[in-house]
Amino acid sequence: MPPSSPAITDFSTTPVRVKRALDARALASLDALLVTAPANLQRAPAALAVAWRRLRARGAPQAGSVRVVHAANERATRIVVGYAGLEDRYSRLTLAGRVCRELGEHPSRRVGVLALGGDEATGIDSLLAALHAHAFRMPAFGRRELERRRERHRGFGELVVFTARAPDLARAATLARGTNLARWLTALPPNKLDAAAYRRSIASLAKTHGLGFRWYDERALRRLGAGCFLAVAAGNAERSAGIAHLRWRPRARRGTRAPDVALVGKGVLFDTGGNNLKPHRGMLDMHTDMAGSAVALATFIALAELRAPFAADAWLAITENRIGPAAYRPQDVLRAANGVTVQVVHTDAEGRLVLADTLALAGRTRPRLMLDFATLTGTCEYALTERMSGLFTNRPALLPELLAAGTQSGERVWNFPMDPDYDSDLDSNVADIAQCAVDPKGDHILAARFLSRFVPDGTAWAHLDLSSAVRKGGLAHVPTDITGFGVRYAVELLLGTRILAGLRP
Repeated sequence: MPPSSPAITDFSTTPVRVKRALDARALASLDALLVTAPANLQRAPAALAVAWRRLRARGAPQAGSVRVVHAANERATRIVVGYAGLEDRYSRLTLAGRVCRELGEHPSRRVGVLALGGDEATGIDSLLAALHAHAFRMPAFGRRELERRRERHRGFGELVVFTARAPDLARAATLARGTNLARWLTALPPNKLDAAAYRRSIASLAKTHGLGFRWYDERALRRLGAGCFLAVAAGNAERSAGIAHLRWRPRARRGTRAPDVALVGKGVLFDTGGNNLKPHRGMLDMHTDMAGSAVALATFIALAELRAPFAADAWLAITENRIGPAAYRPQDVLRAANGVTVQVVHTDAEGRLVLADTLALAGRTRPRLMLDFATLTGTCEYALTERMSGLFTNRPALLPELLAAGTQSGERVWNFPMDPDYDSDLDSNVADIAQCAVDPKGDHILAARFLSRFVPDGTAWAHLDLSSAVRKGGLAHVPTDITGFGVRYAVELLLGTRILAGLRP
C-alpha cells in the first residue's frame, strides 16, 4: 500500500445506536444533535420544543439555511438544524454537508442524527453520508502531522440515530468507504502513488476482499496488441505501466466467465501533456487525472462488500503521460487491440488512447454492460462546470435508468448527444480514425464518439466524463476539493435500478 495507507473513516469501530424517538434524557446525553427539517415545520418533538421556539424567534428560516442553538442541559448540547426546501437528493446532501460543517472543531464525542418531516429515510441517509465525508481526512505526509491529525480528529465515541425505521447503516458505511477511498487515492501525490505503488494497492485490496486479480504489464500488452496504451506509456522513465483486471463472482455465479458488468477506469497518474506540454496551471494538479480509475476501483470494492448478485469485472488503465526521447508524437499512427488504427493529433488527449485499448480488452469478455469513468475533457467542465458530470451512451433506451441513478444518488449527470454525424470530425487520411480534432469545440462529444469505436458491436456502454471529480470548496456533502464523485452514482445505477434487467446475457 502507499505510505500512510487509507484508514478510511466509516464508523465501523464507532458504536451506532438506533433509538425510535428523541426525548429529553436522550438529548441531554449528546454533545451535538444534527437535524434536518422542512423550513415551514412549526412544531418539533417535545424534547426540542424550547430550542425550536428560540430558533423561530429569529424569524422564519430560509430553505437551505442552517441555525445553531444550545439546549438548556448540563452538556449544553449543540443543536444544528438545517432547513430543507427542495427535496431532491443533491439538495439534501448539500444541506447535510452544511449542517456537519457547523460541528467545526467542537468536541463531539456523542452525536445524534434526526430527520424531521418529509422523507425521513433520505434525511437520515444524507446526514450519515455527510458525517462520513466530514470525518474522513485527506492524506497527510510526515509523522508529526499525521499524529496531530489523529489527536485532533479521533472521530466520534458514539453515534445515535433517531428514527422509527431501521436505517441501512451497512450500505451507508459502504458507500462512504467507497467515496473516501476514491478521494484518498486521487489525493495522493504522484511520487507516492506511482504505477508500482498503485499495483500493490490494488493487489492488496483484491486479496482483502477475495477478488480475482491479474496485472497486464507492458510485455503482455504488447502481445495483446495494445498499441494505443503503450504509446502513451512510452515516455515514462520506468516500465511499470499496466492494466489491472479484477473479477468479482457471487457464490451462485462462481463458474461464470463472462461478466454482467465491466467497469473501466482511466488511471493516468500524472499527465504532463506529453510533447504537447501543458502550461504550469494546467499541469499543477494532474496527479488527479487518475480519478476515473479510483472511482472504478472503489465502486468495484463496494459491490463486493454489498455482495452484488451479478458477475463483475474492473479494468484499470495505469500509466503516466510523460515527456522524453521515446514519448509518442503528433502524427504517429497507432494500432489498438481491436485492430483499429489511430492518427495521433494531440499528445494531451492521452486519456482516450489508454481507454481505447482497455475498453477493447474488456470487450473481449463480452459483458452485458460496460461503464467507464474518466477525467477526460476540459470541454465537459466548461459545458457543465464541476457540479455535474457528462454522460454518454450507445443505448438511448438505457437513459431513464442512467439519469435516475444521478437523481437518486445525488451525483448528477447530464446526457450529451452521440449522433454518428459527429464522426466526420474524426476522419483521417492515414488511419481509421483521428484521435481528436484540431479544433477543441465539442471535444467531450468527439471523445465519446472516438471511444465508441472500441466497444464491441452489440455491447451496451455508458461513458462518464468526470467533470465533477474536483471542485474547489467541495460538492454536495463532500467538503474537500477532491470529491470522489461517481461511486454513489455507480452503486445506485447497478443495485438501485433495473438497468441490467433489460440486457441480454
